[in-house]
Amino acid sequence: MGKQIKNYLLLLTIVVLGLAVRLYRINFPLADWHSWRQVDTAGVTREFVKNGIDLLHPKYMDISSIPSGFSNPQGWRMVEFPVINGLTAGVVQIMRQFGFFNDWTELVRTERMVSVIFSLGSVLGIYLLVKEILNEKIALISAAVMAFLPFNIYYSRAVLPEPKLVFFSLFASLFAYRFIHRGKWSDWVFWVITGALATLLKPMWLLIFGPALIWAAVRTRKSGIFSLSWGLMFALGWIAVLTPFFLWRGWIAQFPSGIPASDWLYNAGGLRWRPAWFRWLLADRLGRLILGYWGMIPFGLGIISISGKKEDWFFHWWLIGGLIYLSVFATGNVTHDYYQAVLVPVIAVIAAKGLYFLWKPPVGISRLMARGSLLIITVLTIGFSWFYVRDYFNINHPEIVEAGQAADKILPVDAKVVTPYGGDTAFLYQTNRPGWPVGGAIDDKISLGATHYVSVNFDSETTLLMDKCQSLLKTDKYVIIDLKTCK
Repeated sequence: MGKQIKNYLLLLTIVVLGLAVRLYRINFPLADWHSWRQVDTAGVTREFVKNGIDLLHPKYMDISSIPSGFSNPQGWRMVEFPVINGLTAGVVQIMRQFGFFNDWTELVRTERMVSVIFSLGSVLGIYLLVKEILNEKIALISAAVMAFLPFNIYYSRAVLPEPKLVFFSLFASLFAYRFIHRGKWSDWVFWVITGALATLLKPMWLLIFGPALIWAAVRTRKSGIFSLSWGLMFALGWIAVLTPFFLWRGWIAQFPSGIPASDWLYNAGGLRWRPAWFRWLLADRLGRLILGYWGMIPFGLGIISISGKKEDWFFHWWLIGGLIYLSVFATGNVTHDYYQAVLVPVIAVIAAKGLYFLWKPPVGISRLMARGSLLIITVLTIGFSWFYVRDYFNINHPEIVEAGQAADKILPVDAKVVTPYGGDTAFLYQTNRPGWPVGGAIDDKISLGATHYVSVNFDSETTLLMDKCQSLLKTDKYVIIDLKTCK
């Protein structure tokens, strides 16, 4: 068997095993870690399935003023361009025609499987990118790290834009790098398509990959490959990548009630470069959560390990781009750990370089000790990371799922519900109805069309409504109240 065939079989094994670990709890309700953001994404897909795919007018279930500060009776959801939501909704519609989609709970599994497919494509993408720049062995190790880091396993099957963003940004960078070095039209076209889709999802990938691609372009110019026609195509490529994003941003500006507030993501509270910023992002997220403490050893070795190829610096500039991203979106990254999911590829490559260093240590270092250390470090990295990530898969409040499913069965399809849950839309999503994810000002909500109140907390507001209104269903876990019957 040829060496290349063996490498492809090894890559296939990594992908298949990567699929297997991503199927863990794939059927669980959408009420796990960061479910509030996941249901916002899934809500757009569900509305497409219900009412038809309209990419220019995405909606979801939250009609409150909490996200944007403006009343949102239409339920607009104007964030990332909903191309993946439309794709998923199209898959669901096809499944329905063949009798494979009979319950709304199946939508969550479908959404997660779409994320899984894109994440496995990212494993292939990191392999191709590293192979293009360094060598096949480090490329295979990078793919394995991407496939089996517990942090990445969880976010690779989450209903978020991040798994798709990672996929498109990796392939956009791969095709851009190839175009920089070869100047082929085919690479240019694929770069523009994948880059535009990545930017429409989240433009932050430009901060992360930008320094590395700029370095590659400058180095190409110094090597004498640069020409006027190449430079013009390179500039036009970036214009083509950015134009759809600015068109989308111009379009959604007409729907301010559907645009969540985002200024706080940058530096609310003055966190940037403060001790708390370093502690949360570099110690807690990178050291503990992603690399399980012990993975910092190969990560550190990967930073100082520079091969004879100058192209190796591409990954260090990529890492610098990651630090720029962490700095620009300082508060967003500290607040939400899923913001670091887009950095897993560069972390995987740097760690893979360190692992390869231990596999083939330089002269003067015991190969037996180095490879023994590699095995121990790998086991401890996965073990400690899994110890902290495993709870992400749990459903900590199953009562909201039970109450939501009960409401979905007995409420009219045109009902508008109040689900007091601190502004978290995870509970509201379970009811399969539009409404408000927070209580209070009930009279105002009734005047805006609220018809029912579903609660899992028997607090003073819930008790008062139970006294004044008719309860359609009451258990020891939840109550469903008809607001139209209130005295």
